[in-house]
Amino acid sequence: MTDLAWIDIAFTNARPQVLGALLRYFRNLDIAEEAFQEACLRALKTWPDKGPPRDPVAWLIFVGRNSGIDAVRKQSKTQGLPDEEVISDTGDAESDIAERLDGSNYRDDILRLLFICCHPDLPATQQIALALRVVSGLSVTQIARAFLVSESAMEQRITRAKARVAAAGVPFETPGAVERAERVALVSAMIYLIYNEGYSAGGPGREASAFADEAIRLGRLLLRIFQAEPEIMGLLALMLLQQSRNAARFDADGQIILLEDQDRSLWNRQLIDEALALLDKAIRHRRPGPYQLQAAIAALHSRAKRAEDTDWAEIDLLYQTLERLHPSPVVTLNRAVAVAKLKGPEEALALVEALTDKLDGYFYFHGLRGGLLAQLGRPREAHVAFDRAIALAHSPAEAAHIRHQLDRLSAAVPAIAK
Repeated sequence: MTDLAWIDIAFTNARPQVLGALLRYFRNLDIAEEAFQEACLRALKTWPDKGPPRDPVAWLIFVGRNSGIDAVRKQSKTQGLPDEEVISDTGDAESDIAERLDGSNYRDDILRLLFICCHPDLPATQQIALALRVVSGLSVTQIARAFLVSESAMEQRITRAKARVAAAGVPFETPGAVERAERVALVSAMIYLIYNEGYSAGGPGREASAFADEAIRLGRLLLRIFQAEPEIMGLLALMLLQQSRNAARFDADGQIILLEDQDRSLWNRQLIDEALALLDKAIRHRRPGPYQLQAAIAALHSRAKRAEDTDWAEIDLLYQTLERLHPSPVVTLNRAVAVAKLKGPEEALALVEALTDKLDGYFYFHGLRGGLLAQLGRPREAHVAFDRAIALAHSPAEAAHIRHQLDRLSAAVPAIAK
């Protein structure tokens, strides 16, 4: 670690809490961001010589707030500064701020920031982009590369998201219990979307792989706020279990390796053990939810030493429970994989075919359907399904994986290649 690396880590860890507090003070996301950046610049000038303050978060909030007030004064030379209660709360001393960090303000400030990023008026792509930029502090360049768009396009996307939030008149008061419960589900979904964006577009050297790590960090942050919430434990466990397989998901050429073909010695046992402990703790609350069930399915895979040891019957039962608790065509599609292992491709295909209207634009639907058709000796239909999957692929690795299946199919039945 370089001499200044610890400062960068401090900024990353402090960012959600500091930015959330500044947002409460100024009730303007742009002003809060500028105040945070100014506080970081001042820290870079003073911390290397004087060492870290007693409480870096409190220091950054205190300096950022004062910097923001100065900026507001400069921008409003012809107007009086708004009343103190509009842009701040009472108390100017850094020590006062530090004393409140472990209280309700810690939870409410971060929740408010997360709530704004996952505002229901924003489409999912804007929620992810805004959260990565505002909460995580990733650069526009990093986010643009991951989404495979230009920097200017991503900048516009984030700007539009901020404009929508401002136009929606998002309240900055402490969220009530009912709103908090409703929006925590949205926050969890937003974090999982970030994870999936990195997971699905991952692979060696991919910029988006940082998204998965950042989603896990946000999941840990959310669990610190809601330490007894089993669904958040399930969410974090699910992400950890999926991330534990990352080193085995691609070969040296960046090609996808299916779960059943992965070298399980490459799986990260430390992440698996942490996830299993979290899942066991969540289950003891006896309040099952979608993330816990998905984590339980992933846990069965992680416990199987070999692919042939996988308990597909239990996985099928868990998917059936998930279908009842959280009905979704994607859940049924995933269950079809277990059904194929237990009862064969014909019954699995019957499940898949019933989802055509709902999932015709979904890559995995056509990929699985093509594989089942190939197993059933229907190569021409399989070829059409694989072609459709390639057209819907989210990444070059996904497209290459389907092309490999097409090549195998064409080699087995040369006539369909003509």
